[in-house]
Amino acid sequence: MSAQPLLVAKGKTELYALPKMLNRHGLIAGATGTGKTVTLQVIAEGLSKIGVPVFMADVKGDLAGISQPGGNNPKVAERIKQLGLKDFGFSGCPVTFWDVFGEQGHPVRATISDMGPLLLGRLLDLNETQAGVLALVFKIADDHKLLLLDLKDLRAMVQHVGDNAKQFRTEYGNVSTASIGAIQRGLLQLEQQGADKFFGEPMLDIEDLLQTDNKGNGMVNIIAADRLFQSPKVYSTFLLWLLAELYENLPEVGDLEKPKLVFFFDEAHLLFNDAPRALMEKIEQVVRLIRSKGVGVFFISQNPLDIPDIVLGQLGNRVQHALRAHTPRDQKAVRAAAETFRVNPELDTAQAILELGVGEALVSFLEEKGVPGIVQRAFVCPPHSQIGPITPEQRKQIIAQSLVAGHYERAQDRESAYEILKGRAQPVAQPIARVEAKPRAAARQSDDLITAVMKSAGRAMASQAGREITRGILGSLLGTRRR
Repeated sequence: MSAQPLLVAKGKTELYALPKMLNRHGLIAGATGTGKTVTLQVIAEGLSKIGVPVFMADVKGDLAGISQPGGNNPKVAERIKQLGLKDFGFSGCPVTFWDVFGEQGHPVRATISDMGPLLLGRLLDLNETQAGVLALVFKIADDHKLLLLDLKDLRAMVQHVGDNAKQFRTEYGNVSTASIGAIQRGLLQLEQQGADKFFGEPMLDIEDLLQTDNKGNGMVNIIAADRLFQSPKVYSTFLLWLLAELYENLPEVGDLEKPKLVFFFDEAHLLFNDAPRALMEKIEQVVRLIRSKGVGVFFISQNPLDIPDIVLGQLGNRVQHALRAHTPRDQKAVRAAAETFRVNPELDTAQAILELGVGEALVSFLEEKGVPGIVQRAFVCPPHSQIGPITPEQRKQIIAQSLVAGHYERAQDRESAYEILKGRAQPVAQPIARVEAKPRAAARQSDDLITAVMKSAGRAMASQAGREITRGILGSLLGTRRR
Protein backbone atom coordinates (compact mmCIF):
# COMPACT_ATOMS: atom_id res chain seq x y z
CA MET A 1 0.00 0.00 0.00
CA SER A 2 1.49 3.32 -1.10
CA ALA A 3 2.06 6.14 1.39
CA GLN A 4 -0.21 9.17 1.36
CA PRO A 5 1.09 12.08 -0.77
CA LEU A 6 2.25 15.15 1.16
CA LEU A 7 0.35 18.38 0.55
CA VAL A 8 3.07 21.05 0.42
CA ALA A 9 1.62 24.01 -1.47
CA LYS A 10 -1.54 25.28 -3.14
CA GLY A 11 -1.95 27.50 -6.17
CA LYS A 12 -4.43 26.86 -8.95
CA THR A 13 -4.21 23.25 -7.82
CA GLU A 14 -2.94 21.43 -4.74
CA LEU A 15 0.69 20.40 -5.10
CA TYR A 16 1.77 17.13 -3.53
CA ALA A 17 5.15 15.48 -2.98
CA LEU A 18 5.01 11.76 -3.68
CA PRO A 19 6.76 9.81 -0.88
CA LYS A 20 8.11 7.18 -3.30
CA MET A 21 9.93 9.98 -5.17
CA LEU A 22 11.49 11.69 -2.15
CA ASN A 23 14.58 9.47 -2.16
CA ARG A 24 15.44 11.22 -5.45
CA HIS A 25 16.43 14.28 -3.48
CA GLY A 26 15.36 17.89 -3.59
CA LEU A 27 16.22 21.57 -3.37
CA ILE A 28 14.67 24.36 -1.31
CA ALA A 29 16.17 27.68 -2.42
CA GLY A 30 15.49 31.37 -1.96
CA ALA A 31 16.78 34.59 -0.48
CA THR A 32 16.85 35.20 3.27
CA GLY A 33 13.41 35.76 4.75
CA THR A 34 11.40 34.27 1.86
CA GLY A 35 10.10 31.20 3.70
CA LYS A 36 12.63 28.38 3.22
CA THR A 37 12.54 27.32 6.88
CA VAL A 38 8.74 27.00 6.94
CA THR A 39 8.85 24.98 3.70
CA LEU A 40 11.38 22.64 5.29
CA GLN A 41 9.16 22.34 8.37
CA VAL A 42 6.04 21.56 6.30
CA ILE A 43 7.78 18.79 4.36
CA ALA A 44 9.42 17.38 7.50
CA GLU A 45 6.19 17.16 9.50
CA GLY A 46 4.40 15.62 6.52
CA LEU A 47 7.06 12.93 6.34
CA SER A 48 6.84 12.32 10.09
CA LYS A 49 3.09 11.80 9.84
CA ILE A 50 3.53 8.99 7.30
CA GLY A 51 6.16 7.27 9.45
CA VAL A 52 9.34 8.60 7.82
CA PRO A 53 12.10 9.82 10.19
CA VAL A 54 13.93 12.99 9.20
CA PHE A 55 17.18 14.67 10.16
CA MET A 56 17.77 18.41 10.12
CA ALA A 57 20.25 20.95 11.44
CA ASP A 58 18.77 23.87 13.37
CA VAL A 59 21.12 26.69 12.42
CA LYS A 60 19.00 29.58 13.71
CA GLY A 61 17.34 27.83 16.65
CA ASP A 62 13.83 28.13 15.21
CA LEU A 63 13.06 24.55 14.12
CA ALA A 64 12.43 23.16 17.59
CA GLY A 65 8.82 24.37 17.41
CA ILE A 66 8.02 21.35 15.24
CA SER A 67 7.78 19.45 18.54
CA GLN A 68 4.76 21.49 19.64
CA PRO A 69 1.22 21.94 18.24
CA GLY A 70 0.75 25.19 16.32
CA GLY A 71 -2.01 27.74 16.80
CA ASN A 72 -2.29 31.30 18.11
CA ASN A 73 -0.41 32.61 15.08
CA PRO A 74 -2.39 35.22 13.12
CA LYS A 75 -0.33 34.72 9.95
CA VAL A 76 -0.97 30.97 10.01
CA ALA A 77 -4.70 31.54 10.54
CA GLU A 78 -4.73 33.98 7.62
CA ARG A 79 -2.95 31.53 5.33
CA ILE A 80 -5.34 28.70 6.27
CA LYS A 81 -8.27 30.93 5.33
CA GLN A 82 -6.59 32.18 2.15
CA LEU A 83 -5.92 28.65 0.88
CA GLY A 84 -9.29 27.32 1.98
CA LEU A 85 -7.75 24.43 3.91
CA LYS A 86 -10.55 22.32 5.41
CA ASP A 87 -10.36 20.52 8.77
CA PHE A 88 -6.90 21.94 9.46
CA GLY A 89 -5.72 20.71 12.87
CA PHE A 90 -2.64 21.55 14.90
CA SER A 91 -0.19 18.93 16.13
CA GLY A 92 3.47 18.51 16.95
CA CYS A 93 5.91 15.78 15.90
CA PRO A 94 8.03 13.42 18.00
CA VAL A 95 11.48 14.98 18.26
CA THR A 96 14.94 13.86 19.35
CA PHE A 97 17.36 16.70 20.04
CA TRP A 98 21.09 16.22 19.36
CA ASP A 99 24.06 18.47 19.99
CA VAL A 100 27.75 17.95 19.23
CA PHE A 101 28.52 19.88 22.42
CA GLY A 102 25.96 17.96 24.50
CA GLU A 103 24.25 21.13 25.74
CA GLN A 104 20.96 21.36 23.81
CA GLY A 105 20.55 17.68 23.01
CA HIS A 106 22.08 14.24 23.29
CA PRO A 107 25.82 14.24 22.48
CA VAL A 108 26.89 13.16 18.98
CA ARG A 109 30.30 11.57 18.59
CA ALA A 110 32.47 9.97 15.92
CA THR A 111 35.84 8.30 16.26
CA ILE A 112 38.92 9.74 14.59
CA SER A 113 39.34 6.51 12.61
CA ASP A 114 35.78 6.70 11.36
CA MET A 115 36.14 10.31 10.23
CA GLY A 116 39.22 9.43 8.19
CA PRO A 117 42.19 11.51 6.98
CA LEU A 118 40.56 13.24 4.00
CA LEU A 119 37.82 14.96 5.99
CA LEU A 120 40.17 15.62 8.91
CA GLY A 121 42.60 17.19 6.46
CA ARG A 122 39.86 19.56 5.36
CA LEU A 123 38.99 20.41 8.96
CA LEU A 124 42.66 21.15 9.69
CA ASP A 125 43.13 23.27 6.52
CA LEU A 126 46.08 21.12 5.45
CA ASN A 127 47.81 21.55 2.12
CA GLU A 128 48.50 18.56 -0.14
CA THR A 129 51.86 17.72 1.46
CA GLN A 130 50.50 17.99 5.00
CA ALA A 131 47.43 15.93 4.08
CA GLY A 132 49.76 13.25 2.72
CA VAL A 133 51.61 13.09 6.04
CA LEU A 134 48.29 12.81 7.90
CA ALA A 135 47.32 9.91 5.63
CA LEU A 136 50.68 8.32 6.42
CA VAL A 137 49.96 8.66 10.16
CA PHE A 138 46.66 6.82 9.68
CA LYS A 139 48.41 4.11 7.65
CA ILE A 140 50.98 3.50 10.38
CA ALA A 141 48.21 3.33 12.98
CA ASP A 142 46.35 0.85 10.75
CA ASP A 143 49.37 -1.37 10.26
CA HIS A 144 50.10 -1.54 13.99
CA LYS A 145 46.48 -1.91 15.14
CA LEU A 146 46.53 1.32 17.11
CA LEU A 147 43.00 2.61 17.63
CA LEU A 148 42.46 6.30 16.86
CA LEU A 149 39.33 7.17 18.81
CA ASP A 150 39.69 10.73 20.05
CA LEU A 151 41.89 13.78 19.58
CA LYS A 152 44.45 12.77 22.19
CA ASP A 153 44.94 9.48 20.29
CA LEU A 154 45.65 11.34 17.08
CA ARG A 155 47.93 13.87 18.79
CA ALA A 156 49.91 11.03 20.38
CA MET A 157 50.12 9.19 17.07
CA VAL A 158 51.27 12.28 15.16
CA GLN A 159 53.90 13.00 17.80
CA HIS A 160 55.07 9.38 17.73
CA VAL A 161 55.46 9.40 13.95
CA GLY A 162 57.31 12.72 14.12
CA ASP A 163 59.64 11.51 16.87
CA ASN A 164 60.41 8.31 14.95
CA ALA A 165 60.45 9.72 11.43
CA LYS A 166 63.73 8.02 10.54
CA GLN A 167 62.36 4.64 11.63
CA PHE A 168 59.34 4.98 9.35
CA ARG A 169 61.00 6.63 6.35
CA THR A 170 62.12 3.43 4.58
CA GLU A 171 58.70 1.74 4.65
CA TYR A 172 56.34 4.72 4.51
CA GLY A 173 58.21 7.63 2.94
CA ASN A 174 59.49 10.98 4.13
CA VAL A 175 57.84 12.58 7.15
CA SER A 176 58.21 16.36 7.09
CA THR A 177 58.83 17.98 10.45
CA ALA A 178 57.01 21.09 9.22
CA SER A 179 53.94 19.02 8.27
CA ILE A 180 53.90 17.30 11.67
CA GLY A 181 53.95 20.75 13.28
CA ALA A 182 51.11 22.01 11.05
CA ILE A 183 48.95 19.01 11.93
CA GLN A 184 49.58 19.44 15.65
CA ARG A 185 48.71 23.14 15.49
CA GLY A 186 45.53 22.34 13.60
CA LEU A 187 44.54 19.75 16.18
CA LEU A 188 45.05 22.29 18.94
CA GLN A 189 42.79 24.77 17.15
CA LEU A 190 40.13 22.08 16.69
CA GLU A 191 40.27 21.32 20.38
CA GLN A 192 39.87 25.01 21.22
CA GLN A 193 36.70 25.03 19.08
CA GLY A 194 35.27 22.21 21.19
CA ALA A 195 35.90 19.38 18.72
CA ASP A 196 37.30 17.21 21.50
CA LYS A 197 33.67 16.69 22.56
CA PHE A 198 32.78 15.37 19.11
CA PHE A 199 35.56 12.81 18.76
CA GLY A 200 35.25 9.75 20.98
CA GLU A 201 32.84 7.07 22.15
CA PRO A 202 30.09 5.97 22.38
CA MET A 203 29.77 6.77 18.72
CA LEU A 204 26.40 7.64 17.23
CA ASP A 205 24.39 4.55 16.25
CA ILE A 206 22.72 5.38 12.93
CA GLU A 207 19.76 3.20 13.87
CA ASP A 208 18.89 5.75 16.54
CA LEU A 209 18.02 8.21 13.76
CA LEU A 210 15.49 5.80 12.25
CA GLN A 211 13.02 5.62 15.14
CA THR A 212 9.24 6.00 15.12
CA ASP A 213 7.02 6.73 18.13
CA ASN A 214 4.31 4.46 19.50
CA LYS A 215 1.81 5.97 17.05
CA GLY A 216 3.98 5.19 14.04
CA ASN A 217 5.10 8.79 13.44
CA GLY A 218 8.64 9.23 12.17
CA MET A 219 11.14 10.78 14.56
CA VAL A 220 12.29 14.31 13.72
CA ASN A 221 15.99 14.43 14.61
CA ILE A 222 17.17 17.99 15.17
CA ILE A 223 20.81 18.82 15.77
CA ALA A 224 21.46 22.13 17.48
CA ALA A 225 23.74 23.92 15.04
CA ASP A 226 23.75 27.55 16.17
CA ARG A 227 27.10 27.13 17.92
CA LEU A 228 28.39 24.52 15.46
CA PHE A 229 27.61 26.90 12.59
CA GLN A 230 30.14 29.39 13.96
CA SER A 231 32.76 27.05 12.45
CA PRO A 232 31.31 26.57 8.95
CA LYS A 233 33.86 23.99 7.87
CA VAL A 234 33.26 21.89 10.98
CA TYR A 235 29.49 22.18 10.44
CA SER A 236 29.56 21.05 6.81
CA THR A 237 32.11 18.29 7.42
CA PHE A 238 30.05 16.93 10.31
CA LEU A 239 26.92 16.71 8.14
CA LEU A 240 28.84 15.08 5.30
CA TRP A 241 30.25 12.51 7.73
CA LEU A 242 26.75 11.75 8.98
CA LEU A 243 25.39 11.40 5.45
CA ALA A 244 28.21 9.03 4.59
CA GLU A 245 27.59 6.99 7.74
CA LEU A 246 24.00 6.50 6.64
CA TYR A 247 25.21 5.25 3.28
CA GLU A 248 27.65 2.79 4.78
CA ASN A 249 25.39 1.34 7.44
CA LEU A 250 22.04 1.04 5.67
CA PRO A 251 21.34 -1.93 3.38
CA GLU A 252 20.48 -1.64 -0.30
CA VAL A 253 16.70 -1.39 -0.64
CA GLY A 254 16.05 0.05 -4.11
CA ASP A 255 12.93 2.16 -4.62
CA LEU A 256 10.56 2.01 -1.66
CA GLU A 257 7.01 3.31 -1.28
CA LYS A 258 8.46 5.86 1.14
CA PRO A 259 12.02 6.72 2.22
CA LYS A 260 13.68 5.23 5.28
CA LEU A 261 14.97 8.70 6.17
CA VAL A 262 15.03 12.18 4.64
CA PHE A 263 18.08 14.32 5.40
CA PHE A 264 17.81 18.14 5.19
CA PHE A 265 21.16 19.84 4.56
CA ASP A 266 20.70 23.52 5.50
CA GLU A 267 23.20 26.18 4.36
CA ALA A 268 24.32 23.66 1.77
CA HIS A 269 26.74 26.05 0.08
CA LEU A 270 29.14 25.49 2.99
CA LEU A 271 29.59 21.88 1.90
CA PHE A 272 31.02 22.92 -1.43
CA ASN A 273 32.99 26.07 -0.51
CA ASP A 274 36.71 25.53 -1.07
CA ALA A 275 36.23 21.76 -1.28
CA PRO A 276 39.14 20.09 -3.14
CA ARG A 277 38.32 18.20 -6.31
CA ALA A 278 38.79 14.79 -4.69
CA LEU A 279 36.26 15.65 -1.98
CA MET A 280 33.80 17.11 -4.50
CA GLU A 281 33.87 13.84 -6.42
CA LYS A 282 33.14 11.87 -3.25
CA ILE A 283 30.29 14.20 -2.27
CA GLU A 284 28.69 13.68 -5.66
CA GLN A 285 29.21 9.94 -5.32
CA VAL A 286 27.59 9.77 -1.88
CA VAL A 287 24.57 11.81 -3.03
CA ARG A 288 24.13 9.63 -6.10
CA LEU A 289 24.49 6.30 -4.30
CA ILE A 290 22.58 6.98 -1.10
CA ARG A 291 19.27 6.91 -2.96
CA SER A 292 19.60 3.12 -3.21
CA LYS A 293 19.67 2.98 0.60
CA GLY A 294 16.26 4.63 0.82
CA VAL A 295 17.63 8.01 1.96
CA GLY A 296 16.46 11.26 0.41
CA VAL A 297 18.51 14.45 0.71
CA PHE A 298 17.13 17.99 0.49
CA PHE A 299 19.66 20.78 0.07
CA ILE A 300 18.60 24.19 1.41
CA SER A 301 20.47 27.20 0.07
CA GLN A 302 19.95 30.87 -0.72
CA ASN A 303 21.12 30.53 -4.29
CA PRO A 304 20.86 27.50 -6.61
CA LEU A 305 24.21 28.51 -8.09
CA ASP A 306 25.74 27.49 -4.75
CA ILE A 307 25.11 23.84 -5.67
CA PRO A 308 27.48 22.34 -8.27
CA ASP A 309 25.74 21.30 -11.50
CA ILE A 310 26.67 17.64 -11.04
CA VAL A 311 24.79 17.61 -7.72
CA LEU A 312 22.03 20.00 -8.76
CA GLY A 313 21.13 17.65 -11.62
CA GLN A 314 20.21 14.96 -9.08
CA LEU A 315 17.72 17.12 -7.18
CA GLY A 316 14.40 16.27 -8.80
CA ASN A 317 12.03 17.92 -6.29
CA ARG A 318 12.24 21.71 -6.32
CA VAL A 319 10.77 24.51 -4.22
CA GLN A 320 12.10 27.88 -5.35
CA HIS A 321 11.34 30.94 -3.23
CA ALA A 322 12.05 34.51 -4.30
CA LEU A 323 15.49 35.62 -5.44
CA ARG A 324 16.78 39.17 -5.69
CA ALA A 325 18.55 40.40 -8.83
CA HIS A 326 20.71 43.30 -7.68
CA THR A 327 23.95 42.16 -9.37
CA PRO A 328 24.89 40.36 -12.60
CA ARG A 329 25.51 37.19 -10.56
CA ASP A 330 22.03 37.50 -9.05
CA GLN A 331 20.52 37.87 -12.51
CA LYS A 332 22.41 34.79 -13.66
CA ALA A 333 21.07 32.88 -10.67
CA VAL A 334 17.50 33.83 -11.54
CA ARG A 335 17.94 32.65 -15.13
CA ALA A 336 19.64 29.44 -13.99
CA ALA A 337 16.87 28.69 -11.49
CA ALA A 338 14.18 29.32 -14.10
CA GLU A 339 15.84 27.04 -16.65
CA THR A 340 15.93 24.08 -14.28
CA PHE A 341 12.12 23.83 -14.18
CA ARG A 342 9.86 22.02 -16.61
CA VAL A 343 8.31 24.83 -18.64
CA ASN A 344 4.82 26.08 -17.88
CA PRO A 345 3.55 27.94 -20.99
CA GLU A 346 1.26 30.04 -18.80
CA LEU A 347 4.08 31.28 -16.55
CA ASP A 348 7.11 33.49 -17.06
CA THR A 349 9.27 31.56 -14.60
CA ALA A 350 12.19 34.01 -14.44
CA GLN A 351 9.92 36.98 -13.82
CA ALA A 352 7.89 35.07 -11.26
CA ILE A 353 11.03 34.30 -9.20
CA LEU A 354 11.52 38.04 -8.72
CA GLU A 355 7.87 38.69 -7.81
CA LEU A 356 7.25 35.92 -5.27
CA GLY A 357 6.04 37.03 -1.84
CA VAL A 358 7.00 35.55 1.52
CA GLY A 359 5.76 31.97 1.71
CA GLU A 360 5.15 31.86 -2.03
CA ALA A 361 7.24 29.64 -4.30
CA LEU A 362 7.66 27.98 -7.65
CA VAL A 363 7.07 24.29 -7.06
CA SER A 364 7.85 21.20 -9.10
CA PHE A 365 7.78 17.70 -7.62
CA LEU A 366 8.59 14.47 -9.41
CA GLU A 367 5.54 12.72 -10.83
CA GLU A 368 4.67 9.02 -10.66
CA LYS A 369 7.20 7.91 -13.29
CA GLY A 370 9.98 10.17 -12.07
CA VAL A 371 9.31 12.99 -14.54
CA PRO A 372 9.46 16.54 -13.11
CA GLY A 373 6.07 18.16 -12.80
CA ILE A 374 5.27 21.35 -14.69
CA VAL A 375 6.34 24.29 -12.53
CA GLN A 376 3.50 25.99 -10.64
CA ARG A 377 3.34 29.23 -8.70
CA ALA A 378 1.82 28.53 -5.31
CA PHE A 379 1.69 29.38 -1.63
CA VAL A 380 3.35 26.94 0.75
CA CYS A 381 0.82 25.50 3.20
CA PRO A 382 1.26 26.51 6.85
CA PRO A 383 2.71 23.92 9.21
CA HIS A 384 0.54 22.11 11.73
CA SER A 385 3.27 22.57 14.33
CA GLN A 386 4.58 25.68 16.05
CA ILE A 387 6.72 28.11 14.08
CA GLY A 388 9.77 29.26 16.02
CA PRO A 389 11.78 28.19 19.08
CA ILE A 390 10.62 26.49 22.27
CA THR A 391 11.48 27.25 25.87
CA PRO A 392 14.53 25.72 27.58
CA GLU A 393 12.15 23.89 29.91
CA GLN A 394 10.28 22.29 27.00
CA ARG A 395 13.57 21.21 25.43
CA LYS A 396 14.82 19.76 28.71
CA GLN A 397 11.63 17.73 29.13
CA ILE A 398 11.81 16.33 25.57
CA ILE A 399 15.46 15.32 26.07
CA ALA A 400 14.66 13.58 29.37
CA GLN A 401 11.84 11.57 27.78
CA SER A 402 13.80 10.62 24.65
CA LEU A 403 14.20 7.01 23.54
CA VAL A 404 17.98 7.40 23.81
CA ALA A 405 18.05 9.34 27.08
CA GLY A 406 21.09 8.42 29.17
CA HIS A 407 22.90 6.40 26.50
CA TYR A 408 25.18 9.01 24.92
CA GLU A 409 25.57 11.41 27.83
CA ARG A 410 28.49 9.61 29.44
CA ALA A 411 31.68 9.54 27.36
CA GLN A 412 33.76 6.34 27.29
CA ASP A 413 37.56 6.28 27.14
CA ARG A 414 39.00 2.82 26.61
CA GLU A 415 42.57 1.85 25.84
CA SER A 416 43.63 3.14 22.44
CA ALA A 417 46.65 4.74 20.76
CA TYR A 418 47.25 7.36 23.46
CA GLU A 419 47.32 4.88 26.34
CA ILE A 420 49.41 2.33 24.43
CA LEU A 421 51.99 4.81 23.15
CA LYS A 422 52.25 6.48 26.53
CA GLY A 423 52.55 3.33 28.59
CA ARG A 424 54.50 0.72 26.66
CA ALA A 425 58.21 0.34 26.05
CA GLN A 426 58.32 -2.11 23.14
CA PRO A 427 58.97 -0.87 19.57
CA VAL A 428 55.93 0.20 17.56
CA ALA A 429 56.58 -2.53 15.01
CA GLN A 430 55.48 -5.20 17.48
CA PRO A 431 51.78 -6.15 17.24
CA ILE A 432 49.51 -4.71 19.89
CA ALA A 433 47.07 -6.94 21.75
CA ARG A 434 43.51 -6.20 20.69
CA VAL A 435 40.37 -6.07 22.77
CA GLU A 436 37.71 -8.25 21.16
CA ALA A 437 34.29 -6.62 20.96
CA LYS A 438 31.33 -8.72 22.03
CA PRO A 439 28.07 -8.75 20.04
CA ARG A 440 25.67 -5.99 20.98
CA ALA A 441 22.85 -7.01 23.31
CA ALA A 442 19.28 -6.66 22.07
CA ALA A 443 18.39 -4.33 24.94
CA ARG A 444 20.55 -1.25 25.41
CA GLN A 445 22.38 -0.97 28.71
CA SER A 446 24.04 2.40 29.02
CA ASP A 447 26.45 1.21 31.70
CA ASP A 448 27.79 -1.67 29.61
CA LEU A 449 31.02 -0.40 28.04
CA ILE A 450 31.40 -3.18 25.49
CA THR A 451 27.80 -2.81 24.37
CA ALA A 452 28.15 0.95 24.12
CA VAL A 453 31.29 0.91 21.99
CA MET A 454 30.80 -2.30 19.97
CA LYS A 455 29.57 -0.53 16.86
CA SER A 456 32.53 1.83 16.57
CA ALA A 457 34.94 -0.88 17.70
CA GLY A 458 33.78 -3.10 14.87
CA ARG A 459 34.66 -0.35 12.42
CA ALA A 460 37.85 0.67 14.15
CA MET A 461 39.52 -2.72 14.63
CA ALA A 462 40.82 -5.31 12.20
CA SER A 463 38.88 -8.56 12.16
CA GLN A 464 41.89 -10.64 11.12
CA ALA A 465 45.66 -10.36 11.28
CA GLY A 466 47.10 -7.89 8.81
CA ARG A 467 43.76 -6.30 7.91
CA GLU A 468 43.58 -2.49 8.05
CA ILE A 469 41.34 -0.60 10.42
CA THR A 470 38.18 0.19 8.50
CA ARG A 471 36.73 3.68 8.59
CA GLY A 472 33.29 3.23 7.13
CA ILE A 473 32.37 5.17 4.04
CA LEU A 474 34.89 7.87 4.93
CA GLY A 475 37.63 5.26 5.00
CA SER A 476 36.69 3.70 1.66
CA LEU A 477 35.12 6.50 -0.36
CA LEU A 478 36.97 9.28 1.45
CA GLY A 479 39.87 7.35 2.88
CA THR A 480 43.62 7.27 2.88
CA ARG A 481 45.57 7.95 -0.26
CA ARG A 482 48.24 5.28 -0.50
CA ARG A 483 51.77 6.54 -0.83
